[in-house]
Amino acid sequence: MNLPLELARVKKEIEGYAREYGLDFFYVIFELLEFEQINEIAARGGFPIRYPYWRFGMEYEQMSKGYAYGLQKIYEMVINNDPCYAYLLDSNALIDQKLVMAHVYAHCDFFKNNYWFSETNRKMMDEMANHAIRIRKYIDKYGFDEVEQFIDRCLTIENLIDYYAPFIKRKSDINLDENYNKKDVKKLKSKNYLDSFINPPEFLEMQHEKKEEEAKKLSAFPESPEKDVLQFLIEYAPLKAWQRDVLSIIRKEAYYFAPQGQTKIMNEGWASYWHSKIMTTRALKDNELIDYADHHSGTVSMSPGSLNPYKIGIELFRDIEDRWNKGKFGKDYEECTDFYEKKNWDKKLGLGRDKIFEVRKIYNDVTFIDTFLTEEFCRANNIFTYRFNPVTKRNEINSREFSEIKKQLLFMLTNFGQPYIVVENANHANRGELLLTHETSSAGLQLDYAQATLENIQYMWNRPVLLSTLVEGKEKILSFDGKEHKFSDV
Repeated sequence: MNLPLELARVKKEIEGYAREYGLDFFYVIFELLEFEQINEIAARGGFPIRYPYWRFGMEYEQMSKGYAYGLQKIYEMVINNDPCYAYLLDSNALIDQKLVMAHVYAHCDFFKNNYWFSETNRKMMDEMANHAIRIRKYIDKYGFDEVEQFIDRCLTIENLIDYYAPFIKRKSDINLDENYNKKDVKKLKSKNYLDSFINPPEFLEMQHEKKEEEAKKLSAFPESPEKDVLQFLIEYAPLKAWQRDVLSIIRKEAYYFAPQGQTKIMNEGWASYWHSKIMTTRALKDNELIDYADHHSGTVSMSPGSLNPYKIGIELFRDIEDRWNKGKFGKDYEECTDFYEKKNWDKKLGLGRDKIFEVRKIYNDVTFIDTFLTEEFCRANNIFTYRFNPVTKRNEINSREFSEIKKQLLFMLTNFGQPYIVVENANHANRGELLLTHETSSAGLQLDYAQATLENIQYMWNRPVLLSTLVEGKEKILSFDGKEHKFSDV
């Protein structure tokens, strides 16, 4: 840790305040970096060592230009690891470093204690370095272009995983015995002369059909729709050994980053809540107040038509704390129809702090919004649904209805607003074709993205790939056979 004496003192001070408030986190290592260094690490997703890839370089150039022209600046970056690693920009003022440290300790508390991070690799810093070594070995052996092009294909489908898989204990697969005979129907016991009556031909035929149906079900491939498309390809696609390893690396990293997407509003809201609490009650000096207020307000500002996770998160945590302190929950409160009574409701329960720690532990963004977003909260924070007006060329309020606001928020957050794609049948039409299904209750398909996805999966499957979806209530099939795309009715 290369912190100057003053920053080391501030770190110890802020850490003490965080622990006094009950935050619980892994040991945090702070690194002080110049803007070129922090941009380089940010371009790699926060990890100093990752495999070489063109997109990381492109993102570095974009960040560097943004910093040079004063368009953007990285204030903090923290990695879910044990120990946690956090990066500070050396050109930031001391007040900014204080704010960032308080923000970081709250993030680390969230990483350690939120259920949705509980299955993540806590030694991912080492794992990323290991991934880089393996991929560099393949580059040396097979050439940079070939490996990079395959990584391109993998990254276009990295979202085709089952985000809940780490929390599911699955039954072991059922394997058919090679001697299983679907025609071997067990007869009912009877005397020989009564056999035709006890086991009539109609009964035996019915039993045969039942056995055949059971065998067909057991031999389905896969038995039920498979949400983790990447894992399915790793297990069954005719990939080369190095390609299978690269795809498994991409999949592991996708699962590592998934909880950050699932808890963006909560995580940023929690960190903003605590940096605000620590700074305004303990760490802030009088001469730092104006600069702090300026920077904090910039963090939580929200323009019409946008969704700032910092703003939504911090205000919702504050609202939950206030409601549970005053007892604004439960049957009595919900059934109260007197506007003024509800507005001034205060049972002085003092349960707010315990409640927000409980919420931090078990919820993700979808359940957080679904459970705690209220009509009163939306009105107080001017949350509406917006629609772009092509005439005025700006976002305008589309609805103030709470049900519509909540529905749109949940739709945006579920599966990150992306379509659900599952493996339906890996032997479609008995020709080894891969049939995928778009679950139409999720986000809709964008044709060019869907076609690119089919191309990359077809490259790995090496047989035609089909995608079933609904268009205006009718089932349609998109397909790619390695040469051309087709769009047909079922």
